[in-house]
Amino acid sequence: MSSSSTSTHSWTITHTATHLADVILGSIVDILGHLGIDATRLFADWAQNEAAITAWITEKSLKAAVLECHQPNGTVSPILEFPVNYTTSGVADGTFTADRASLARYLAKLHTVPRGTTYRLFITFNGQYSDQPGWGPGTRVSTDGMRSRSFGTLAGAPHASANLRYLSKP
Repeated sequence: MSSSSTSTHSWTITHTATHLADVILGSIVDILGHLGIDATRLFADWAQNEAAITAWITEKSLKAAVLECHQPNGTVSPILEFPVNYTTSGVADGTFTADRASLARYLAKLHTVPRGTTYRLFITFNGQYSDQPGWGPGTRVSTDGMRSRSFGTLAGAPHASANLRYLSKP
């Protein structure tokens, strides 16, 4: 007599959204730390930001999370964008990935910013989106004339992936 066994795996968009929100926010913390920008406010608002980003990814309305670095002289650079790409199904590769080692190598290429540089977080949307506590309308700086470099895929999971794009003044 032979025996057999089966198992099933189920990933929901909520699992993916939670994973990507954590990777995006964790990467922002790493970037701020590398640049020497105080992240106290980000840590204080972590639960609120994570819940909002998770909700927007779950509803597939989040186009990109954006980190703008505002220097004391008025220059806004660098700007880091975390675009989210959605798939039509949850098939993907069936794994949750985060390329933190590549991010660490990429951070070494970032230019330093002057002491006193602050940051602002923005979210851009694909269309209709739900209101989330602590988030409201804002105006991003123009990225016209900025150089853009793609980091590639920062994290992936069934249903969606997050990428990283770096914009800086020439």
